Formats: sequence, structure tokens, C-alpha cells
Amino acid sequence: MHAISQKIGDYIRRDELINPGDRIGVAVSGGIDSVALLRILLELRSELGVVLFVVHLNHMMRGAESNSDEEFVAQLARKHKLEFHSATADVTKYAAEHHVSLETAARRARYDFFTELLADSPEDSNPLSKIATGHTLDDQAETVLMRVIRGTGMRGLSAIRPHLEVEDFDGEIAGEIVRPLLGVRRHELEQYLREMGQTWREDSTNRDSKFTRNRVRHTLLPLLEREFNPAVAENLAELAEISYGEEDFWENEVAGWMGTRIHWTEPDWAARSAPKDKKGLVQLKPFHPEQQKNREELDQRLEEAGPLVMNASVDLMWFLAEPLAVQRRVVKAVGEYATVPFEFKHVERVIALARNENGVGKKLALPLGWVALREAEGLLFLTPDLRTTERLPLDYEYKLSLPGRAIVTEARVVIEALVVALGVQSRDNDPEHTLDAKQLSRELVVRNWRPGDRFWPAHTKSPKKIKELLQALHIPQTERRRWPVVVSGTEIVWVPGFPVAAKLHPNNSGEEGYVIRQLPLDEATEVED
Repeated sequence: MHAISQKIGDYIRRDELINPGDRIGVAVSGGIDSVALLRILLELRSELGVVLFVVHLNHMMRGAESNSDEEFVAQLARKHKLEFHSATADVTKYAAEHHVSLETAARRARYDFFTELLADSPEDSNPLSKIATGHTLDDQAETVLMRVIRGTGMRGLSAIRPHLEVEDFDGEIAGEIVRPLLGVRRHELEQYLREMGQTWREDSTNRDSKFTRNRVRHTLLPLLEREFNPAVAENLAELAEISYGEEDFWENEVAGWMGTRIHWTEPDWAARSAPKDKKGLVQLKPFHPEQQKNREELDQRLEEAGPLVMNASVDLMWFLAEPLAVQRRVVKAVGEYATVPFEFKHVERVIALARNENGVGKKLALPLGWVALREAEGLLFLTPDLRTTERLPLDYEYKLSLPGRAIVTEARVVIEALVVALGVQSRDNDPEHTLDAKQLSRELVVRNWRPGDRFWPAHTKSPKKIKELLQALHIPQTERRRWPVVVSGTEIVWVPGFPVAAKLHPNNSGEEGYVIRQLPLDEATEVED
């Protein structure tokens, strides 16, 4: 057995990634990492006592090249007499329709495919219990760097976890995704394949600088290794493993607080009407049809998607007696449980409110209409009253520095402004989507569009109402109301889904430009792979 296979076998046993009897789908793209993973698991198959399958998703992003990758993987499966599961996904189309990055679209497609394999196996066969992916120590280091650059906490630093539970489409645990290669470098796997005489496929997009990960992989990480610390990748991976252990501890602690230190109650105004079939009720007040209509409208709002409609209360004496780390975790846990995105600044302001001995009765505004209220013995988090407010506030406005990012909680997106060097070939520098730095304010504003707003996309004859542009894109009404725009001075310079105004395109290469893009809010905390 090869030395690297023994090393990975030890890692698998240490972290209990694979158990005897597991039916494992090995995710093989055709590249170095995944092909090496398959060959190594073939060596370990008898020792581990598992059954292997090969799974492959064709992303359809590179035309004939993608099809050739699929055929290569299929031949590899046939050679080793392994059952082959494949599917296709038009990632480019998905990204355009859902207004997300190609990276996000590809990741969602992969995990939907994995979920189907784990949850929807034919009735006459045993389902797959796990999917093994070829994430390496390099992937781990790159992900930690990307999280640090964007801004993150302990959970973000834990990055790519050794194993990840997968829920089926009904919310039940269907199986696990495991990463047996997190302890080895990519160059070790390349050397292993060369020694084995095993070929692999090269993905041409792995050199495309339009992808953030590629810029980190080919520019930033080599720079850090060359100029600062040759072991930086290993150190970043160790940081991820330490953070993973810390986060696992805190998740268990938070679970213990729910119901003991943090209590959730339904607000009085949200109480449902008594069941119609309940007997023995006496009507004390005249019935008004308008009251019934108002109740029906409120019930409809309560059923809409959005943050939890529950109030939270925290034992103030306990809270103030705990260390700062616990206080931060408590506030963050309330926001996560209610699906209200508290940023670091919100957490710190809530803690300051709680510590203010003269603050009894004082309130603090939080995202999405929530309010923190300090009482004598409790710290309350109050959900907005849906009888008088929207489930998600309509109007919002955030500053966007150049370069920089703005978290738009109301639309559940992050708007990023990235600086680019003009003249470098990549999609980021496409004139259709690049803004001339000289024509922009140093600080922009991200806000929702308002009635009467107009925008002049390139290749159109005149400015158009944004309402009409969104209708043409067939944006659902619920999304349309909170659709973000970016404003420089008094002019709208960017709208998701449209090229920027022709007059704002850069004229000369060798200068700076800016690309503005929109990311889902949860992408900042997703595992990027």
C-alpha cells in the first residue's frame, strides 16, 4: 500500500469519517484531487470494509470539454468495475435565472445532486450512505483566507469540515459528505498519481481569474508562502481544525441555553383565534366583519416567509455574570435562531445596552424591525408587530465604500464592490459590467429602488423605469419590492441583472475600474468548494 494511502487511512479512522458497511459515492470530477481520492479509496476498500460507487455531475460550463470529463470519469468507473451515477446541470443558466455567481450556482447544483443520491436511491437497492469529496489541505487554506478577507467569526474559520450531515428534501438526515483528503497537499496527490501512472483531466477554468478562489490559489497563497511563511497553508489548515473544535463546543453550549437561559414566547398580538369548533364560548362584544378581515390579513402575514415571529428573553443576571465570549454567543444565537442577521456591531450594541445600569426601559433598533429592550431582570428581543409593519421592511439604505461590501439584511444579499485593473482579460473586466472609477463617488449608497427611479442600461435608447426593467426580467413581486440598486451621488449606476450605463464604462486600459456584484447573504457562511 502506498504511504499516502496509509496516511489517509489513519486520518479516516481518527475522525471516524468512514465505517465498515458504508456505501460511499466518490465524487469524481476528473481532476487531480478527485481521481487521487478514488484510487486511494480503492486501495483502502478492503481494509475499511466499504462499497464504492463513482458519482459525477456535468456542470455544462465548458461545452465539449465538460462532456469529455464525464466520459473520462465513466471510463475510470468501468475500468475498476464500479457503479457509475451521473447527472447534468446547466449551471450558467441557473446563475443567470437566480442572479447568483457561477461559484454559488455550481455549488448548489452539486449538493442537490448529492442529496438526490443519498435520499432517492431506487427501492430495490441500498441507498448510498456517504459522499466522499476530494477537498485537500490547499482547499482548506484557501477557504480560510477567503473568509478572513471577507470578514468572519469562529464558525467561518472552521471552513471546510471533515464531515457534513445532509438533509433530504423533507428535512430528515439522509447521509453525510466526508472529506478524507483534508490532511494532504495537492502536490502530494499529483506525485501519487504520477507514480501510479494514472492520468487526470485539467479544468481550463481553474486558471480563470474571474473566480475569487483562483486568484487566492494562484496569486495570494503563493505570495504568502514565498514572502512570509512557507508553511502558511499548513498553519491555516491547523487554524481551521482548531476553530472546528471550538465551534463544536460552542454549538453544544448554545443548544443547552435554549429553553433554560433563552426563552421564546409568542407575542400577544400574534395569538391565533380560538378554534371555530370550540364549544361553550360566550360572545361578549358585537362581531364586526372588519375584525375578521384584519385577522385574516394578519394570519396571512404570519404565514409569509421571513424571520421567526417570536419574542426572546434572556436572564439578565446570568447574562451579565458570564464572560464576554458567552455574551456574544448568546446574542448571536438569538439572531441565528430567529433568522435575523446580527452583525458584529449589532452584537456589541446589545451587550452595551445590557451592561448599562441606568438603561432600564431603553430600546435598541436591530435589523428587520427587531428591537432589544433592557428590563430590570431581563434582556428582551422583540419581533416587529405585523399588524402595523411589514414582515420585511421595504425601505433600506447602506453605505458602500470603494472597494468594500454592504450587507443588505432586508434583501438577504451582500453587495460587493471589487477593484479591477483594466486591460486584464477576465470576465470581471467586461466593459458591460465595469464602472469607471473616475466617475464614481468614493462612497456609494445601496438602497432599494423606489417608485419613479430610472436606470439607463447599455444598449438601450433611453432611461427606463426600474419597475419596467424588473417586470421584463420576470422578477417575482416578493423579490421585486426589495430589489437593490447602487447610487453614486444622485444617479443610479448599477442594478442587478443589467449592464451598467454606457457612459460609465472605462475608456482607457491600465487604470482602475470597479465591478459590483451581488451574493446571497448566506454565502458568506457557506462552505465554498
